[in-house]
Amino acid sequence: MKKILLCCSAGMSTSMLVKKMQEAAASRNVECHIEAVSVSAFNDLIQEYDVCLLGPQVRFQKDELQKVADRYNKKVEAIPAMTYGMMKGDEALTQALDLIPS
Repeated sequence: MKKILLCCSAGMSTSMLVKKMQEAAASRNVECHIEAVSVSAFNDLIQEYDVCLLGPQVRFQKDELQKVADRYNKKVEAIPAMTYGMMKGDEALTQALDLIPS
């Protein structure tokens, strides 16, 4: 099972995208656990997940978060603003899955 972490400033707006991503995963028969949290929880959680996607409002923290993720050999990427704004769960899911080593 793939484990995908989404981080934004409070974890609220991203939770709507999580629902869309879960729907996309179900339609593709991909087993995923997807969770949205505040970026402040990142350091405590990243080792438990395969990848982390960042909401546009916290994308400026990517380099700093990637340094922590590197300790666990995990990738951190920002969700494109258009994907996030339009709540394109399928595109966000593809982005996350493409970052997870097979």
